[in-house]
Amino acid sequence: MTDILQRATTKVLDNGEGLSFDELVEVLQLPDEQIPALLELAHAVRMKHCGPEVEVEGIISLKTGGCPEDCHFCSQSGQFSSPVRSVWLDIPQLVKAAEETAATGATEFCIVAAVRGPDERLMSQVRDGIKAIQEAVDINVACSLGMLTQEQVDDLASMGVHRYNHNLEAARSYFTNVVTTHTWEERWETCEMVREAGMELCCGGLVGMGESLEQRAELAAQLAELAPHEVPLNFLNPRPGTPFGDLPIMDSQDALRTIAAFRLAMPRTILRYAGGRELTLGDLGTRDGLLGGINAVIVGNYLTTLGRAADADIELLADLKMPIKELAKTL
Repeated sequence: MTDILQRATTKVLDNGEGLSFDELVEVLQLPDEQIPALLELAHAVRMKHCGPEVEVEGIISLKTGGCPEDCHFCSQSGQFSSPVRSVWLDIPQLVKAAEETAATGATEFCIVAAVRGPDERLMSQVRDGIKAIQEAVDINVACSLGMLTQEQVDDLASMGVHRYNHNLEAARSYFTNVVTTHTWEERWETCEMVREAGMELCCGGLVGMGESLEQRAELAAQLAELAPHEVPLNFLNPRPGTPFGDLPIMDSQDALRTIAAFRLAMPRTILRYAGGRELTLGDLGTRDGLLGGINAVIVGNYLTTLGRAADADIELLADLKMPIKELAKTL
């Protein structure tokens, strides 16, 4: 076992402390032949500090496309020539999606909107949507509506929103290469308000966007400092018409190193498979990640890209003897 893996065993597995930035860089630089040992350690950390259960979630876009921001990875931006155009869902469609999500065994349903931040029209529709979902199905509701004011944070908390998602997306030092229409600090401020309001904070990022290994480690360390309840880990799926549309797909071995590094940075956090895993890892790599630190998945399709069939993920979890976590209902 290499020196960094020995140190990580003592620090993370035995003592429950996350690795530092410098240590995470070492992990991300491990040679391919050390990846099985790294994944084994990350899985042991997950089992000891999180337990065997896997949290399953479905997502739906209330408003898709036409976003004014210029996130370079995103086909929902109204500034790019990507084919996604603005579409709103009505309340019956939202309820149907929540019911279908619950039928898979998922315990959480996330309402997403492609906006800089919600206006009163959107807040009103979210309020009506949550009420209708509450009346129709027993499932936790999460939201991802962009940057918030304190009043909006308080309003969402009063609606019974269980968890709020707002990703940092990239390390602070790389953020201006990814987004220019708002700042990393604005994202951080929303995350802090959400956490202080008592909602669970879901905050992750995207890897494979041209960042260095050091910037990948920086993102993990910054997320660890923010201490979200959950970290969704996305892998770039280059979308036509976006500034990142011609970037290569992330190497699968780098993706597995990244999964393990994030687990070793945050031993007690829910680490969720999110967008791009199917393309980056394939079926075998998806299994490896579940045995290398991942303990949550988004089932079905994502916002603008196709995911694995929900049944395929549920069958894989059963095959791996990983029970689906039953969340305490908070609505």
